[in-house]
Amino acid sequence: MLNAFLNCLKIPELRSRILFTFGMVFVARVGAAIPLPGFNPKPLQNFFEFQASATDGVLGLYNMFTGGALLNGAVFALGIMPYISASIILQLMAAVVPTLARLQQEGEIGRQKITQYTRYLTIGIAVVQGLLLNLALIRYPDRVFQGFDVNQWGAIVMIDPTWFLITSTIFLTAGTILLMWIGEQITQNGIGNGISLLITIGILARFPSAVVSAWRLVTAKAGAEASMSVPKAVLMLILFVAVVAGIVAVTQAVRKIPVQYAKRVVGRKVFGGQSSFLPLKVNYSGVMPVIFASAIMLFPAQILSSLAGVFNSAFLENLANTFSMTGVGYYITEAVLIMGFSYFWVSIMFKPIQIADDLKKNGGYIPGVRPGEPTARFLDFVMTRLTLAGAIFLTVIALFPNLIMATQRIPQDIALFFGGTGTLIAVGVMLDTMRQVETYLLQRHYDGFLKKGRSRSRSSSRTRQMVDSSELKNLGTFWIMLGILFVVGIVCWVLRTQAL
Repeated sequence: MLNAFLNCLKIPELRSRILFTFGMVFVARVGAAIPLPGFNPKPLQNFFEFQASATDGVLGLYNMFTGGALLNGAVFALGIMPYISASIILQLMAAVVPTLARLQQEGEIGRQKITQYTRYLTIGIAVVQGLLLNLALIRYPDRVFQGFDVNQWGAIVMIDPTWFLITSTIFLTAGTILLMWIGEQITQNGIGNGISLLITIGILARFPSAVVSAWRLVTAKAGAEASMSVPKAVLMLILFVAVVAGIVAVTQAVRKIPVQYAKRVVGRKVFGGQSSFLPLKVNYSGVMPVIFASAIMLFPAQILSSLAGVFNSAFLENLANTFSMTGVGYYITEAVLIMGFSYFWVSIMFKPIQIADDLKKNGGYIPGVRPGEPTARFLDFVMTRLTLAGAIFLTVIALFPNLIMATQRIPQDIALFFGGTGTLIAVGVMLDTMRQVETYLLQRHYDGFLKKGRSRSRSSSRTRQMVDSSELKNLGTFWIMLGILFVVGIVCWVLRTQAL
């Protein structure tokens, strides 16, 4: 494993992509800590530190996706969720709008056009969400952050309300646009899917605070209102490892469909006659159903809570609470959405007819199944049942933290890491990123994380040694820069802790 990480730094293209990704992630985390002009985040931070349960529910989940930017009142407070909401809307519309359906079938040009529409819709959603959120913060912040009293904790808007509304809406919209651009740049010039990686970084940014909260529960006096015994903490740690291992196992699991290739005679040579297999993933859709379901559940809740703060409406507040994570309806709706989006994503990405045609053109066939349309029906039959198993697994893991919260009385910021949306997304995205890195390593005959690179000749080995020696300076520079970033991060964390 260590050799694989070191090998990543020996390939110039891969090293530059990794450094570029680190740089973009650093910009995203800086933006999550810069407060809006005229916004004072200290009252909110003091309030939530005193009353940790106030971040439970949808608010805590949204804050996790933004990496704490929401409670910091940062320019990235809206996060990347407006972009995801816009993507969902356009993908659903493509199923009913013929124009969008034709664009999806036009290849790269059509995808670029849909991406352009997604950007425009993202800006519109960000403007609406930012405007409503700022209006709610100005008029009735207690409707957004339940239990927060301005008279007790202090004002959070320090400048003229009208000026704050205009500037903050512009900054929030610009922050979402910048995050969208960062995600696209990571996808093109970095490693992994940029949008998913930004969500993962935001989730992992909350992990240290979850560890601190768990440590406080363990070290609390026995009999306290919020405490956890050492044996219980050990069991929770074992459970966490088991859940992560289960997610990795199901994410990597495939069903191998045997494929035979007919023999072909070209001149005096015989081609084909080999056996292979077609791998069909159990969880073909990955983490996309979980991301889409979370975005749909968060979008109306955030809009309704903001409207309740704007109009001081108890009815809208109660309506927003129907999307809270305390009701059975929330869990049922989330389960249905995850199941539905699993099949929806597979129907878009998995093309059994195209696979069957490719097999037929290359002389391949599945034993016991006729080539052509029967093969397509067989693949669709198998994938439908695999998708059901994967969707059930995603649903169980996504709802598992709620069971932990209900039975063990553990705060949400800790329970979310025992499975749930955050863990599913983080583990899935990290596996996809590692798979991309491994592809780069194996293509250049290096050992990957799981597989060994092909053997090299003596001459190529000597050449590689010469290249490696010439790259030592670059590696040293990389580690120095990484160490500087680590020290800067520690200093910022210490200063922030002392300020609170």
